[in-house]
Amino acid sequence: MAQWNLLANKVLEGGFVTLDEALGILSSSDDELLEVVAAAYRVRYRYFRRYVRLQYLMNAKSGLCPEDCHYCSQSRIATANITKYPHKGHNAILEGAARAQHLQATTYCIVASGRGPTDGELDQLVESIGQVKDQYNLRICACLGILKPDQAKKLKEAGVERYNHNVNSSADFTPQFVTTHRYSDRVDTINLVKDAGISPCSGVIFGMGESLRDRIESAFALKALDVDSIPVNFLIPIDGTPFQDRNLMSPQECLRALAMMRFVNPSKEIRIAGGREVQLRSLQPLGLYVANSIFVADYLTTPGQAPAADHAMIQDMGFEIEPAMHGDPQARDREGSEMDRNVSLGR
Repeated sequence: MAQWNLLANKVLEGGFVTLDEALGILSSSDDELLEVVAAAYRVRYRYFRRYVRLQYLMNAKSGLCPEDCHYCSQSRIATANITKYPHKGHNAILEGAARAQHLQATTYCIVASGRGPTDGELDQLVESIGQVKDQYNLRICACLGILKPDQAKKLKEAGVERYNHNVNSSADFTPQFVTTHRYSDRVDTINLVKDAGISPCSGVIFGMGESLRDRIESAFALKALDVDSIPVNFLIPIDGTPFQDRNLMSPQECLRALAMMRFVNPSKEIRIAGGREVQLRSLQPLGLYVANSIFVADYLTTPGQAPAADHAMIQDMGFEIEPAMHGDPQARDREGSEMDRNVSLGR
């Protein structure tokens, strides 16, 4: 236990974990698992206390994607049995916002399949976002693929606070699961939205066949990019995709991966995203000791745990659903962590 507490102390005192220390977390034994999780919780508590942020996904455009991402049921090479449709209209977007608020989500994530939005699609979405902002107290996160500078500016002006574009894995492993875009294309989009004044959200998919080193490199890449929110997805092997036969990770391995991400990116929002029900299974609740956010209800083309079960899990573990927030959530995080430091220093 001392080893992991010392690592937590190092991070809480402003230090950084090394590549070897990150590998040590991923390589730790199941006998050490609860000690690793407890140490990661100390870091999580510093920045987020016992709050859990809920986010809600709206699949605003399904399928019809020209990309060949091997994990995705919406790609052009997938034969998965999913519903396909063009962009949803304003009423559907507003209905999604109402459901998000009803489920106590603070962030409404609007996702559209495709390489990137056309100008017409973006204009339609911008109008819908304006209506959502007028009627609901929700942070808007858009996930629309690769953007152009003028498109990022339009989203910012429309009131989009956050933009998601996952790096998914390491630069070296990326060609193993997609050939229609490069890792650098994703990095460029992350930097583009940052330049536009939008909070960057970028994460990973673990369980695609990547090495432990790939997992570590993706965590450190996100640290270097200084993203504010990190969704950690665990692969859902969907029938009809090239990765349909990938072996599942063990729940213990998933928890170690989450802990590694927390130690490498201590102050960032870390969300247990797609696949938590499939991969973490009965150990889902322990993930809340490491991550501070989850998606509530369903994902893009696969069902999630029932919202009532999510709410009950949070309550049973002694956590609280974070209430609606105003302004920049990252600024609030920084304010809270500075208060913690002042208390610890006796100020």
